Amino acid sequence: MAYDADVIVIGAGLAGLVATAELVDAGRTVILLDQEPEQSMGGQAHWSFGGLFLVDSPEQRRMRIKDSHDLALQDWYGTAGFDRDEDHWPRQWAEAYVDFAAGEKRSWLRSQGMRFFPVVGWAERGGYDANGHGNSVPRFHITWGTGPGVVAPFERRVREGMAKGLVQARFRHRVTGLARSAGAVDTVTGEILEESGAERGTASSREVTGAFELRAQAVVVTSGGIGGNHDLVRAQWPERLGTPPEKMLSGVPAHVDGLMLGIAEKAGAHHINRDRMWHYTEGIENWNPIWDKHGIRILPGPSSLWLDARGKRLPVPLFPGFDTLGTLEHIMGSGYGYTWFVLDQKIIGKEFALSGSEQNPDLTGKSVRDVIGRARADVPGPVKAFMDKGVDFVVEKDLGALVRGMNALTGEGLIDEEALRREITARDREIANPFTKDLQITAINGARSYLGDKLIRTAKPHRILDPAAGPLIAVRLNILTRKSLGGLETDLSSRVLTDDGAPLPGVYAAGEAAGFGGGGVHGYRALEGTFLGGCIFSGRTAGRAAARAIG
Repeated sequence: MAYDADVIVIGAGLAGLVATAELVDAGRTVILLDQEPEQSMGGQAHWSFGGLFLVDSPEQRRMRIKDSHDLALQDWYGTAGFDRDEDHWPRQWAEAYVDFAAGEKRSWLRSQGMRFFPVVGWAERGGYDANGHGNSVPRFHITWGTGPGVVAPFERRVREGMAKGLVQARFRHRVTGLARSAGAVDTVTGEILEESGAERGTASSREVTGAFELRAQAVVVTSGGIGGNHDLVRAQWPERLGTPPEKMLSGVPAHVDGLMLGIAEKAGAHHINRDRMWHYTEGIENWNPIWDKHGIRILPGPSSLWLDARGKRLPVPLFPGFDTLGTLEHIMGSGYGYTWFVLDQKIIGKEFALSGSEQNPDLTGKSVRDVIGRARADVPGPVKAFMDKGVDFVVEKDLGALVRGMNALTGEGLIDEEALRREITARDREIANPFTKDLQITAINGARSYLGDKLIRTAKPHRILDPAAGPLIAVRLNILTRKSLGGLETDLSSRVLTDDGAPLPGVYAAGEAAGFGGGGVHGYRALEGTFLGGCIFSGRTAGRAAARAIG
């Protein structure tokens, strides 16, 4: 029986596009399959903020940031917390990825046309000791063009392959099985779904109109994670994070369903670290949703007062932007699935960014003029839209009205005005002089010692109850599903492994389906900017390895 192509790539997200582009460069023929319509090419990456983890970059050096390979690897290991036998390959992928981020990553991406915003962001600051979780220095490089700017060079290369006859892109093809012949997995079967004009991210029909069977010398699985499948998220939710909340928002479209992971397992793949996952604690309901339960993550600066559902401040060092999963664990132990930011207009105007390409039209549209206008605005337009229309926002001139609005929003009446006033007043007293015992204020002052934060991300310390800084704002924060940190176990050539550690013949995996490399390159926690980069690095590795392996 003849092969239909040299390689079949399952999933047209970022990792799939990168793998396909590398296969094309090697002169291989590829069939690229995806269950969604062509307009969804690029997958989740299209919707992203476009952040990439780079080490000792020119952008960092211009911002007076001293970074190094050794410091980045120290941060990675302190964050990952590798402690399992099955972390053998994830450890090796971590070292390889930090090598890449400190080496050729930036120059390779620039050679394909990618550029970066000059101010480097400081995500996941940690707040523990030097060997603990977090980025010691700012490393979050925003791609000029955000998520679409990340996808563009690889989509271009794939479409060039299509024009040359090397790539057949078959959308609306949903894979349901992998099978062997002559020892290797070389057969992909599935269902053909009816054509759909659904816009990117919106739900598409699941009406089946036919079936398909395709054969190739190798199969690359790049089908993504589980974030859009709340049932699967709940089933894999780890005990260490408590009971999953009754209400969760979705940071990814519904087609991020994780079903291909089960199909690969049935074919013999080893799925590891499935209890490791990455969900955000600063989710707000999108006032203009694209998919069901569509949530947007606030990318906060360090100044908002973070309160639990009863109005008590979260413990040190669970400040905005410091420790995502540490905060999630604390919230899940509180008995409530939501928390609050309390702040003022002065803080929201400077410190709130919203994750997502569509929430950052200036950066996505590559408009220098609009970026300057955003920096000069009292409140950026996308943030102002949430203040005006978002169901999770309460905006009032005085604290009493704010508390009444907070209690009305939840219907639970948990916030006591006098207790909250004492909390904010005590915090405000600490602002009055350069000395403080409040470690959040110490963190604010530390943030402003970094030029990038001082310029665009951290408000000048001031009293929240100062009327000149108002109005007051409260934001209800929900849990937002996002990433699987575990996945199909792979070696450093992206070959999928079986339960006994041997390669599953003919099968490779990359991107979120492979835990961004090895079956869980991040371990328990991530440093941010490492998801898109993980898709790029593992997709490149898989494409090159598959190209070398086939005859």
